[in-house]
Amino acid sequence: MPNSLVIADTTNSPHARQRPVPVDAVRLSDSFWRPRIERNRTDTIPSQYQHCITTNRIRNFQRAAGKVDAPFEGIFFNDSDIYKWLEAASWALGTNPDDEELRTMVNDIIKEIGDAQQPDGYLNTYFMFEKAAERWTNVRDMHELYCAGHLFQAAVAHYRATGEESLLNIARRFADEIYRVFGPEGRLSACGHPEAEMALVELYRATGETNYLTLAQRMIDARGGNPKNITGGTWDDRRYLQDHVPFRELDEVTGHAVRMLYLSTGATDAVLERGEPALREALDKQYASFTKRRMYITGGAGSRYEGEAFGRDYELTNDRAYTETCAAIASVMWNYRLLLLTGEAKYADLMEWTLINAVLPGISLDQKEYFYQNPLENDGSHRRKEWFGCACCPPNVARTLAQLTGYFYTLSEEGIFVHLYANGEAHIDGAIITQQTEYPWQDTIRITVSGASAETKTLHLRIPAWAEGATLNGSPVTPGSYTPVPLTGGAAEIHLVLPMPVRRFVSHPYATVDYGLTALARGPIVYCLEQVDHSDSDIRNLRLATDTPLTAEYHADLLGGVTILTGQAISVAQLTDDLYAAPGSYDAPATSAALTAIPYYAWANREAGSMRIWIPTS
Repeated sequence: MPNSLVIADTTNSPHARQRPVPVDAVRLSDSFWRPRIERNRTDTIPSQYQHCITTNRIRNFQRAAGKVDAPFEGIFFNDSDIYKWLEAASWALGTNPDDEELRTMVNDIIKEIGDAQQPDGYLNTYFMFEKAAERWTNVRDMHELYCAGHLFQAAVAHYRATGEESLLNIARRFADEIYRVFGPEGRLSACGHPEAEMALVELYRATGETNYLTLAQRMIDARGGNPKNITGGTWDDRRYLQDHVPFRELDEVTGHAVRMLYLSTGATDAVLERGEPALREALDKQYASFTKRRMYITGGAGSRYEGEAFGRDYELTNDRAYTETCAAIASVMWNYRLLLLTGEAKYADLMEWTLINAVLPGISLDQKEYFYQNPLENDGSHRRKEWFGCACCPPNVARTLAQLTGYFYTLSEEGIFVHLYANGEAHIDGAIITQQTEYPWQDTIRITVSGASAETKTLHLRIPAWAEGATLNGSPVTPGSYTPVPLTGGAAEIHLVLPMPVRRFVSHPYATVDYGLTALARGPIVYCLEQVDHSDSDIRNLRLATDTPLTAEYHADLLGGVTILTGQAISVAQLTDDLYAAPGSYDAPATSAALTAIPYYAWANREAGSMRIWIPTS
């Protein structure tokens, strides 16, 4: 039987500062996350299952098993969507074991996957019949190892959720075949789309099979090496594929954003197990490159439509921001593992920020439509869709929401760490932790602890870096850190206040596209303007004075319940419609105009219209 329903099991990882808490140890009762998690199980996951049927993703497995005579349908890596869906469903089943309808869907798909597996363990429905001879001939482009990685993650989640080994055994047979092909006695190679690295480490953690950890490390070591055709192509191609230099020399985030962040996540998993200083140093440099020079204010990653890629330093356009939903999820995964590795609050800060401001925009409020790209400015033409031909993002959001409660707490020798805040109850090492709060809308969090063991001496509360003036039981605490609270007698009563004034941001001067513009945030939430709230003004004409007061007010009946920001702006119309003119030619007299800002994650859920995060400053 598995130890527990955890996301990344660092319980026995020798270089981990912290250990995970099971997903099912935390039960939320708040109005922000709990409804999303429940709709994910009751609406999102079942609707995605139907999309997998109607797009013949499931039929591809039946075809591979010889059950139907039909062509392969869809993109060659469509198997990965099934595996991500299966992982999402497994996490949901682990926290809701009485959901028999979901259990039936899961078991039916596992049966189809098992029937499609080949005698040698190989499993990829695209490389069947006439394409069987092409297996492993193009790991740069054809995503075989990427698909395998998602199978491994689904198998581990299913095993931890149910205790059943049906999918785990399928995954192990395939992993053993991959080890035969790419292990120490086989080919030195790396997949063009990293993903298998972190999946193999987790498979190792679940099974104890050291070959899987060896294989993950070997894939990391293969990148940027000789011969120069591991992923092949020109230098630019290899840079796009994170293969232009050995990973230990990679000091930036580059190329395809999802691939880059998945790779860094897998390398962090390797460091958690083996503790190699050179890998750790490379990861620190990559993280600095990402967060200091190539990350959007939302936490979004990837500025270029061309190749879904990172751009140059400070290349952070707004209307053409690609910021793929999957890249934001990859960032959350990476930050969580860095948190397990170091215990540093900055990783939990960015994890929360990205979840709210870069992952949540990727799904509609009814949780049945999705964004692939998440621009920071738009004319109203960008709208969510029910599904995509390349449907990587929808099931990725579903699995993130299904495992979300696993991100709230961790354990260490120093005690219990609280990373995220929401109304609810957690049972951890015998302790019962209750949070009472309307966070992220209100600043007060009341926490009670009872029943903590003698070994669990301290509760550590994350004080977000943005929470200037935070207090704990009336005493000031330091933002950007964890504040310890002794559990005298195994109990505590805590009154935490995280002040939430409206904050204004400007960008680094080198990010010239945002020069002279202001962004707004309150607490952990980034705001935007939508045209639907400004019937009297074109939001492109609004200017925000630096000293304009802004008021925060909660509206239960708007966008599922949100706090909005309101104030007075300046509206500046144009005197001429000429494309170019002399200085002063456009400056019509300014008028006062009402300004309303909503949480960015909630945009495009009403009538279509312009949106922007960055506002010109008067």
